[in-house]
Amino acid sequence: MCKNVNNVAWETETLMGTPPVSKWDRFCPRAALSHVGLFVALMLYTGGGGLVFRALEYPAELEKQEYHRERLLTERWNLIKFVSEYNNNGSESGMEKLLSDQLAVYEKVLEEASSSGLALEVENNFPPSEEKWSILQAVFFSSTVLTTIGYGNIVPETFWGRLFCIAYALIGIPLTLTVIADLGRVFATVVSIIAKQLPAMPKCCKRVSEANPAGQRSLYALGAVGFLFVYLSAGAGLFKMWEDDWTFYDGFYFCFITMTTIGFGDLVPKRPKYMLLCTLYILIGLALTSTIIELVRRQYARSWQQLRALSGPLADTLRRLGDAGRGVDVSALHSDLRKVLTVVTMPRLNAGKDGLTDKRQLEWEAAVEAVIRDITAPTPEKKPPIVQIVIYESSV
Repeated sequence: MCKNVNNVAWETETLMGTPPVSKWDRFCPRAALSHVGLFVALMLYTGGGGLVFRALEYPAELEKQEYHRERLLTERWNLIKFVSEYNNNGSESGMEKLLSDQLAVYEKVLEEASSSGLALEVENNFPPSEEKWSILQAVFFSSTVLTTIGYGNIVPETFWGRLFCIAYALIGIPLTLTVIADLGRVFATVVSIIAKQLPAMPKCCKRVSEANPAGQRSLYALGAVGFLFVYLSAGAGLFKMWEDDWTFYDGFYFCFITMTTIGFGDLVPKRPKYMLLCTLYILIGLALTSTIIELVRRQYARSWQQLRALSGPLADTLRRLGDAGRGVDVSALHSDLRKVLTVVTMPRLNAGKDGLTDKRQLEWEAAVEAVIRDITAPTPEKKPPIVQIVIYESSV
């Protein structure tokens, strides 16, 4: 049973242009164990990195918050003291400017304290509003490092944290790319098996697909892009449910920017309890996106190769016209173009079991060669017409 499934995946991936892996390494216990092992290794590496980042950065975060809290309390007391002096000596010149300067200093300190994670609650002595380096936030940060997204909302600030980030990325990014490629191959295998289990196409549609394989591949690429948009829409709906202030468009925008590893950082999830699910969604989405982008890229490459194949006879004709200089009849180029387009639009038949299809194949190749010979053959030079003038003399 395992070998039969592997044969289906091998044949379908070869037809679709997906690079096949080993023919017998599909859904067997050993192969499934290798896929799961790679994924689990990446998850453990991500979680371990998050714990190390928290151990290195969390004490520095607490120290920074304490510094900003003390500074904020000091500047607040200075402002209150200055206002009381201003009320007592309001008639003195220059007091309004001094009050304005003191207020500007306090506003700047207040802004820095808010950005460091302190809640602006005076009655509670400015407590921390959130932990930037909580366990879930640290794991989410390590996943953004490994996937090269890098939102920028949380960054290491200590020397050892930045040094560990460099070493962690150097080892983890190749591992992540390996897992993403492996998941992409698994997705391609699953799609090929599902496509094989679908009911057969009608005969008319089958003939059309066999006569135009390029259009069939374009249809596959278009379907893959459509499935990607469905996946992004599903993620947008989930993020709309998780985040109170996000719309569906915000969620779709975040998913697209994330899956393409652009990572602006203008929209980042804020609910810590959903960070692990978000990390899993991003990892699967990256594998899916990379597979679909590769499929579309190969379709572009095939289309470009077909255009280059068409450029041979046309380039020879244009070069011959250019060498001939001015005064060349342009109808020759028009005739050659019509011949090339006639041959290109002829449906190329695949070889079948009967001899009739082979005979048509030979006729098609002979027609192509005849047209190319006709186009590339040098045209005989036309001799200018001879005009004979006869003069008769007569005497009167």
